[in-house]
Amino acid sequence: MVTDSPNSNAAPPGARSVLGLEEEAIRSQLAQTLASPEFRSSQRCQEFLRFVVEQTLAGHAGVMKERTIGTEAFGRAADYDTNLDGVVRIKASEVRKRLSLYYAGSGKAANVVIELPVGSYVPNFTARQPSSSSNGSAEGSTESAAAISGNQVTHDGAAEQPGQRSSIRIVLMAAGLIVAISLSAYWWHSQHTPSVLNEFWEPVLGGSGPVLIAAAYVPVYAHDGRVPGDQGELLLMSDQYVGGGDLVAAARVAGMLGRMGRASEVRVGNAISFQDLRNSPTVLIGYSSTQWKDVTQDFRFYVDDSDRGMIRDNGKPTEWYPHNITRDFHTDEDYAVVSRAFLPQTHSMLILISGCTQYGTEGAADLITHPELLAGALREAPAGWQHKNLQLVLRMQVIANAPASPQVVAAHFW
Repeated sequence: MVTDSPNSNAAPPGARSVLGLEEEAIRSQLAQTLASPEFRSSQRCQEFLRFVVEQTLAGHAGVMKERTIGTEAFGRAADYDTNLDGVVRIKASEVRKRLSLYYAGSGKAANVVIELPVGSYVPNFTARQPSSSSNGSAEGSTESAAAISGNQVTHDGAAEQPGQRSSIRIVLMAAGLIVAISLSAYWWHSQHTPSVLNEFWEPVLGGSGPVLIAAAYVPVYAHDGRVPGDQGELLLMSDQYVGGGDLVAAARVAGMLGRMGRASEVRVGNAISFQDLRNSPTVLIGYSSTQWKDVTQDFRFYVDDSDRGMIRDNGKPTEWYPHNITRDFHTDEDYAVVSRAFLPQTHSMLILISGCTQYGTEGAADLITHPELLAGALREAPAGWQHKNLQLVLRMQVIANAPASPQVVAAHFW
């Protein structure tokens, strides 16, 4: 839906307009918004806003549905399950927040306002009133630019008396004061009310040293290259490769910690010792079949790579494993375990994310670095979960070799 303020001027000859607003002005504002500090850190939010604005300008607002945006903007399959994969809803919510921050911050002087109404994926475009009046200003402004005999002229030609003018100014000043107080209260509340991300990560954010992020090696077998052809013996290369999903997970965790003002240090494979766990809060990423199995063996949930990557519950088998995994380790579903626990052996906090395959690890990293996903996962958590150890078992569909939004299938707090 496109709206226009009452004092929008007609478009110049040859310029195409949308209900009085020139398309070029809207696209110029879109470019400024996407390049702003509020948007340039999120490629997905940029893709979402660019898509809905361009589709609206192209006259396709009537078909702006969740599935359309998911398939055309985010590359989802045409038949993807919107109930399991909420990427469009999540990004729409995030875009609304970023737009609010933008127009309250770096975009406060923008001439065109882009809004995304709650419950709709069709943006509104509004031309802002000029900050000061000028000759020939259109009706709808609070005060006319023309003045006769010291009295303000109103739109119906009657002279506005000085007392009326003072009353209007008092009302405007009071309204401005109320807005300023409201914005200040909102800012104070946002600064002093911890987000779910802060609550989840608070145990590892203390201290002065960097948070350690460790990605495990993935065992890979290859033919002995010294023997011609493929007749050579299969050799285990246990310390040369890291899974793609593990690297993506490490990058997302490191990026999130950076945005929270916390330094981190990424290490690979065996480059982390038990002594390191004593000295620093640590995020372990990848298979529990490595040296970290000694750390997690007492957890209720853990990945057993010796049995189809199954997640076991107190050592007992479950149905939580990829049922349709192929020989090249692709699958249409995956599972993962997120653990956050204080280790008495090291007297330090540990966060461990382990997928049955790389997709599960990547999806688990999405959940613990995305406030909307994490809030949904912890919606049924008991009171005081912030100060408890916890484990979440996640299930996710894998669509086009990418994990969809994870769903919690089991949880344990202690």
